[in-house]
Amino acid sequence: MAPESPADRVPERAGPCARWPAEHGETMRQIVERAGDKWSVLVIGTLEHGPLRYTDLQRSIPGISQRMLTHTLRQLRRDGLVTRTAYPEVPPRVEYALTDLGATLLVAVTAMVDWAGSHHDEIIRNRAHFDRQAAEPRP
Repeated sequence: MAPESPADRVPERAGPCARWPAEHGETMRQIVERAGDKWSVLVIGTLEHGPLRYTDLQRSIPGISQRMLTHTLRQLRRDGLVTRTAYPEVPPRVEYALTDLGATLLVAVTAMVDWAGSHHDEIIRNRAHFDRQAAEPRP
């Protein structure tokens, strides 16, 4: 029997996904992708203090388009992180709020936003340094 070559070996799973069964891989990737995308993070963080109407959400999130807010809210509702409540009033009123499940994500979202704020200046300096080096002619 020939010795096994490095190309024949399948590496053991490592990293954060190793804690979960391999068959959960695709779903885990989708969940992390949804929970971590920039618009979802901002919507979840904006809903931290209670329900908001669509227009109030849009005003609170600089740069989000109507189309992207609608898409993000639909996906968050699909995952059970946000609720949509329509009130039978004239004019109609619709509010969005975090579910209990969505509220559990606030800890991670808040930590990420706080981290970004705490390290903002350092990251801006690092980007400028990197860009200066990338622009220098190479020998």
